[in-house]
Amino acid sequence: MSSPPNEPVLLRRDEGRVAILTLNRPHAMNALSGELIDALQAEFDRLAKDKDVRCVVIEANGRAFSAGHDLREVRSTNDYGFQFDLISRCSAMMLSIRRLPQPVIAKVHAIATAAGCQLVAACDLAVASTDAKFATPGVNIGLFCGTPSVPLGRNVGSKRALEMLFTGEPVSAETALRDGLVSRVVPPAELDKATMDLANTIASKSPLVLAQGKALFHKHMEMDLEQAYAYATAYMAGAVSREDAKLGIDAFVNKRGLPEWTGR
Repeated sequence: MSSPPNEPVLLRRDEGRVAILTLNRPHAMNALSGELIDALQAEFDRLAKDKDVRCVVIEANGRAFSAGHDLREVRSTNDYGFQFDLISRCSAMMLSIRRLPQPVIAKVHAIATAAGCQLVAACDLAVASTDAKFATPGVNIGLFCGTPSVPLGRNVGSKRALEMLFTGEPVSAETALRDGLVSRVVPPAELDKATMDLANTIASKSPLVLAQGKALFHKHMEMDLEQAYAYATAYMAGAVSREDAKLGIDAFVNKRGLPEWTGR
């Protein structure tokens, strides 16, 4: 199902130092069509070079956050090359979130399933409404959610992920919070404010520290404990002498407000 004529599948607006990307296929429950995947990828490529943006929020229009891949598109052909290309583009887009210098927050107002749940899991943080639900229901249609299982398992652990993957049953926002799929749950009326308050708090920090800290965290999480400590130790020893660290430490010691970050 395509978007209405002249209606972009992805919207962007900037509020201060926060970029807000809005999935805009409400008629299709924001299914991740090839067009929407490519639009997200193009925006992430732009954001990677945008030094004015310090935090990114992904939200959605309509009654779903995202229902996953567009099954009409998936079933349009049996060609392996088409399917491999589509899934590869989606996986590359998800990895781009990890590689962005800015922290990325998913703002989840409603259901997120399959690759939509994958998108939430791929983000650094997620703020969910109490109305939100999460599921990997591929088994219900004879298709295991393979690529969604990658970030899902890394968020919630193997047993909780496999229960979602083997049963296809949805979990509540409260369960997602308990298991680590989302970082905050708030009433629907508070979702906008809670998400932007979090994004603006993050955006007030040094862009250098945000970028390097995000990269550091995700890299050491893939290491064993001894390697992780060695990597983090080397990082911190070098970071202390950087300009933003010196400015921040001096401001704290002298009881001044946040400095004007230099990005160095």
